[in-house]
Amino acid sequence: MAEIKAYEFDRLLPRATDLYKIFLVYGPDRGLVSERASELARKAGARLDDPFSFTRLDLSDIQGDPGRVIDEMNAIGLFGGSNVIWVKGSGSDKALTDALQSLNSGPAPQNILIIEGGDLKKTSALRKICETASVAVAIPCYADDVKSLNALIDHELSGEGLRITADARSLLLESLGGDRVASRNEIRKLALYCRGTGSIEEQHVMDIIGDASAISTDDAVDCVLKGDLPGLHRAVQKIVSSKTPIFLVLQSCLKQFQLLDTMRAEMDEKRLPIAQVMQTTGRHIHFKRKPLFERALKGWSAEGLARETNRLQNAVLQSRQRAALEDTVAFQTLLATALQSARAAG
Repeated sequence: MAEIKAYEFDRLLPRATDLYKIFLVYGPDRGLVSERASELARKAGARLDDPFSFTRLDLSDIQGDPGRVIDEMNAIGLFGGSNVIWVKGSGSDKALTDALQSLNSGPAPQNILIIEGGDLKKTSALRKICETASVAVAIPCYADDVKSLNALIDHELSGEGLRITADARSLLLESLGGDRVASRNEIRKLALYCRGTGSIEEQHVMDIIGDASAISTDDAVDCVLKGDLPGLHRAVQKIVSSKTPIFLVLQSCLKQFQLLDTMRAEMDEKRLPIAQVMQTTGRHIHFKRKPLFERALKGWSAEGLARETNRLQNAVLQSRQRAALEDTVAFQTLLATALQSARAAG
């Protein structure tokens, strides 16, 4: 099967175009999907300003001409070498899946096809084809975890010759995740602000990242963890009025509950006190927020955390699938989780 894990992409990239002709890049992190598709295009030698070696297609182009993908994939380059065809905005389009079926059943195509997909389910026809075809590979793109974000921070800051203190890194990590391009841009903005200083301090992060929008999502997430429903109402009203996507609150809240779930499991499995778990699994939590996590660990059971984590995961998925209802789905879920937090604390 031609399917890789999300973390295996960097190892695949140097030899990707030697091994495969069709690349399906998909997942909920749209920024990372776009970034990896661009890296594959560059690896294939595509010049985005050269119409003789690079072709960009949208779904409307394929739907209006079902044979377009097959024709492009078998076209012979004017100056030799492989052409790159990049399809954006794909989902479960029948014309595209039919084209892939045809390409998979015939000889290896002449050119390179990069499909920039959305958050495709395991049952997606596109995924099934690319995961089983010998000439294709499916590349998942999920939101960065702490390890990936730390690597991204180190990579971007090293280019400017900057170091970052532990407290500043912890604060920065809380502001990143969910979209690779957005995270990278925030780090670069911080690096530009601190250029020539040698070291990034916590105040630098607060100056640049903390004020990136009129209101931070941290207040809303903290209200959910505390079970403070009136506070959550006020925080969400400020977020909406500042035009900050409420989805960011939902996603940040999910990350916090996933961490709590991991910490609770470690406590129960190893029979550890809260203080010890805070020093190990919770060592990256900013010191100002540690009391909040300690209270949550005292009140929540493993079953309760698993239930709420699942609720938040489903809400994230629904908000991506039904963009028009994103605000309603996010707000109702945050309220429900905050209510459970209040009951756990009581």
